[in-house]
Amino acid sequence: MKSQARVVVIGGGVMGVGLLYHLVEEGWTDVVLVEKGELTSGSTWHAAGLIPHFNGSLNLAKVHFYASQLYRRLEAESDQATGWHGCGAIRLATNEDEVDWFHHVQGVLRCVGAECHLVGPAEIARLHPLLDTEGVLLGAYTPGDGHTDPSGSTMAMAAVARRDGARIELRNRVVDIARRPGGEWDVVTERGTIVAEHVVNAAGGFAPQVGAMVGLGVPIVNVVHQYLVTENLPEVAALDREPPVVRDPRASCYYRQEQDGLIVGPYETAGAQPWALDGIDWLFDAELLPPDIDRLIPWLEHAARRIPVFENAGIRRVVSGPITHTPDGGFLIGPAPGLDSFWMCCGAGIGITQGPGAGKYLAQWMVHGQTEVNVREMEARRFGDWAVGKYSVEKAVDEYQQMYEVHYPGEYRPAGRPIMTTPIHDRLAARGAVFAETFGWERAKWFAPEGVEERYGFRRMNWFDAVGEECRAVRERVGVLDLTAFSKFDVTGPDAASFLDRILANRVPGEGRIALVHALTELGGIESEFTATRLGADRLYLLSAAVARIHDFDWLTQHRRADEDVEIVDVTDDYGVLLVTGPRARDLLARLTDADLGNAAFPWLSVRAIEVAGVPARALRVSYAGELGWELHHPVERMAALYDAAMEAGEGYGVADVGLYALDALRMEKGYKAWGLELTTEITPIEGGLERFVDFDSPFIGRAAVRERARKGVESRLVYLAVDAVDADAHGSEPVYADGHMVGLTTSGAYGYAVGQSIAFAYVEPDCAEPGSELEIAILGERRAARVLAEPLYDARNQRLRA
Repeated sequence: MKSQARVVVIGGGVMGVGLLYHLVEEGWTDVVLVEKGELTSGSTWHAAGLIPHFNGSLNLAKVHFYASQLYRRLEAESDQATGWHGCGAIRLATNEDEVDWFHHVQGVLRCVGAECHLVGPAEIARLHPLLDTEGVLLGAYTPGDGHTDPSGSTMAMAAVARRDGARIELRNRVVDIARRPGGEWDVVTERGTIVAEHVVNAAGGFAPQVGAMVGLGVPIVNVVHQYLVTENLPEVAALDREPPVVRDPRASCYYRQEQDGLIVGPYETAGAQPWALDGIDWLFDAELLPPDIDRLIPWLEHAARRIPVFENAGIRRVVSGPITHTPDGGFLIGPAPGLDSFWMCCGAGIGITQGPGAGKYLAQWMVHGQTEVNVREMEARRFGDWAVGKYSVEKAVDEYQQMYEVHYPGEYRPAGRPIMTTPIHDRLAARGAVFAETFGWERAKWFAPEGVEERYGFRRMNWFDAVGEECRAVRERVGVLDLTAFSKFDVTGPDAASFLDRILANRVPGEGRIALVHALTELGGIESEFTATRLGADRLYLLSAAVARIHDFDWLTQHRRADEDVEIVDVTDDYGVLLVTGPRARDLLARLTDADLGNAAFPWLSVRAIEVAGVPARALRVSYAGELGWELHHPVERMAALYDAAMEAGEGYGVADVGLYALDALRMEKGYKAWGLELTTEITPIEGGLERFVDFDSPFIGRAAVRERARKGVESRLVYLAVDAVDADAHGSEPVYADGHMVGLTTSGAYGYAVGQSIAFAYVEPDCAEPGSELEIAILGERRAARVLAEPLYDARNQRLRA
């Protein structure tokens, strides 16, 4: 056994082997995979092996699409049988919401390059003669789908990795992991210790136990999944070709051919069973759990109506095994929270589909410091310690049970909530707040009239008019928003400013001022976005997205050099934040403070330490809503008193509570770009139109790459669009067309109430980015006219911000 390696991968399932294969492909061959049993002996070996393209997330769709492309070529590449069946798949829609969803997903798949046809019941019956299409409105037919032999495909990737230099150690359990003073890792196995520069936790269901070796909580829960394999059926044997895999939301089942029989796999929508919550016995290896068919009866009865030959079929065997699930159903890749060079590659609920793509993009991240796709929704640091335990269990079970349900925009299901609330949560709830969850925080989306619950859908729903009133309050009077969930960092010390100038593309502001700044990768991709506020010569205050809290703290601390006298403190939990914004914001606050709020004393993009209603606050004159406004950052324990005072003082000015839906509409009217949507590691500041926020005289990370991109030109540019929408606005990831050809895709959209216009951002080919260019956006299956705008529709000269 090797005693040293650049990388040790722990776990020999499809996720670990998928990473091993791609690390070698990216040029890192000094890699060792350590597996306590045999390859695939965790959950990989008993998976049904389905490879679906259907996915409403652009970047997860890229992961799924890549798997089908790899599995197609893998047998020839490895000279090893993989069992690939390219039979295609059909997903069934039985209500109008599902029809809308299918149109949206078809657009997403077009952006990815995956083929998807929306077909009617007659065509569905032709493609799969054994189906009863009663109640079916539409089918999403993805001919590139299929299924593969999980063990064969994993073994094939392992064979290629071994051939090209990787090592695989079997029947050798990792028993401990320890950090060396120099930053390397001792990976202690039953046969000795391997010293590694990087360690990857790809241990599947055992990932929480491996994480515990380094003090890491891993939000993964094993949920029992069962599928039935029938005896041979003459109706199946008589088919002249293998029919597509079917996913049936009414039965919450998948069906596929298995030899001359069927596999029927229900995801029960109630009563799903988590397993081994206190950890799995290390000896559990290539084992199954006792079947419990009785628990599946309601869904099997639905399945028998959909595929009648199943009703009287004999059951050859029942496969019952644990599958990993995370709180949001996505897998975990990337750096572990707070641990440099310790990586995660685990948590996939459909690992046979996601293992190759997860491995590909994690390998890029490890080798190059950046991925070619936006991995924010996959990255391990999207959860904190708050997600481990009861929350993970309730969320993972809920995600399992919702496997075949529509995933609506703006939907945040109640399982596991609330985790973190601000001191005014109950006040907002009493005023009708409908909450979203972001990084564990409860945040008001909108304020509903009494007795009204949000109706989810892809079109303008029952919140549309109420959100319009919130927007009008901000544009015409004054609104108050709870923005406490912001990530907040104090960066102090003699080298604070020079440290930030080194790692940020824009120079930090002067004392008492505020600036928008971006952290970039070495390749120039936009890693993070901060609002930087200079509180003093050696004191800066950074704000970033709620979901980026761990990511951004790690970025800051891990880029600090030993010779830099800088202290970085996460103060997120110390400060509540209220935004008071609108043309009457100054009038409202003047009733609560003696501070001079006039333009001369307190100009736009400045900060002052003031008292508001007797509460000390860092008052930042900024507003993401694009109006006169102040963010009041104050001791969180004083938040309720400050909120009450602000609402009382604003009664005469028509003050209103405002939520995230309104804030998004307001920022779209102003043409403000959002991190994670418009701004990602996939693009540099050049494509994103952020040149004015780049100081090329500053020695920031990624400067050479950005300068080279500016010199060579770009393949796409961000544009701001007016959209001829009717009852549905762009959500993001819709294809954009020019003269009938796809030229880009949207990143976000909303309706601008003040301007009476649907608006979207999109990345398009440079030739289509000129103001006035006429384009089309495919929104729910209809191409809507769109026009490139030269400037924001609302207050393009920032006169209202400076008022």
